[in-house]
Amino acid sequence: MRNDQNKINLNESRTHHNDHDHHNHHNHHNHHHDHDHDHDHDHDRDHSHGDKPHQTHAHGHSHAHGHDHAHGIGHHHHGPDNKKGLTIALLITASIMVLEFFGGLFTNSLALLSDSGHMLSDAAALALSLAAMWFAVKPAAPNKTYGYYRFEILAALFNGATLFVIAGFIIWEAYGRLLNPPAVASGSMMIIAAIGLLANLGSAWALMRKGDVKDNINVRSAYLHVLGDALGSVGAIVAGLFMMAFSWYVADPIISVLVALLILKSAWGVIKHAIHILMEGTPVTIDCEDVKTSLLRIKGVKDVHDLHVWTITSGLDSLSCHVLIEDDADSQSILQQAVHLIERKYKIMHATIQVETSSLKHGELKV
Repeated sequence: MRNDQNKINLNESRTHHNDHDHHNHHNHHNHHHDHDHDHDHDHDRDHSHGDKPHQTHAHGHSHAHGHDHAHGIGHHHHGPDNKKGLTIALLITASIMVLEFFGGLFTNSLALLSDSGHMLSDAAALALSLAAMWFAVKPAAPNKTYGYYRFEILAALFNGATLFVIAGFIIWEAYGRLLNPPAVASGSMMIIAAIGLLANLGSAWALMRKGDVKDNINVRSAYLHVLGDALGSVGAIVAGLFMMAFSWYVADPIISVLVALLILKSAWGVIKHAIHILMEGTPVTIDCEDVKTSLLRIKGVKDVHDLHVWTITSGLDSLSCHVLIEDDADSQSILQQAVHLIERKYKIMHATIQVETSSLKHGELKV
């Protein structure tokens, strides 16, 4: 029972800090805070540190969790800029989608129809991205201690999956047209495609200028959708030139397939990244061995184990680990150094560190 209570205390400490971090990031102001949590418990465990034999007996456990850092450095935000960029891109995409759909029917161009289908996927993806940002700002709840930040990753995964479906449809339709290429009104097709290209470039510019394309996976997936649309428009223009100059109508499905392959490449990158986050993979910017080595350099630290680093959502990473220290070392001093190190070197503002001495016994963890 005491073992369970200790786990509850640890989770409460971690949840409290997580909620605190999320609240302050949305308020965007700098402040400093310094707090420690000390818990002394007796545990009946079957694992020990040091050279002591494995046995079951009561012992003292000091678990500390301390922080002293400034918020407001902008390492993670779903600010109004991202929303504004996505909104502009959504309005432009929806407008051009309608234009290219009816233009494709009028000119009998698969390249235009496929691009309008891609834009339909994009419009849905952009709307879902906006919904994800709305969900992300909802406060955490007792049964969702991380809030709704992961909804953003789910949205990115869905966006990538829809790209695969659209690309598959384009390739299937292009196969039929390769066998019997129909005549296409190339002049009108190129005009509509050019309008679509300019609109897509405008959407991409809005996302780059207003949004966080580099670090926010959801905005980046939307950006890739828009780039895919731009490639579709370029492909339609190139196909139109071939058909106008040489009456080579097979260029329409060929260009469509090439665009579909480029779309698949982009989609796979988004899906792979989203799945990595959902599988609690280590962030690509973090080397766990380097983290462990850095913590071991702190005076008084004997061992670092059960180290985990994962991503909650774009730009918001978390870390947890156990640090075994010398029995006569100052646990709070070591903890403070560890927290500062992780924040300064690895930009991780949500860290949960369990400080242990050789007298502590706990069961072997599965992961």
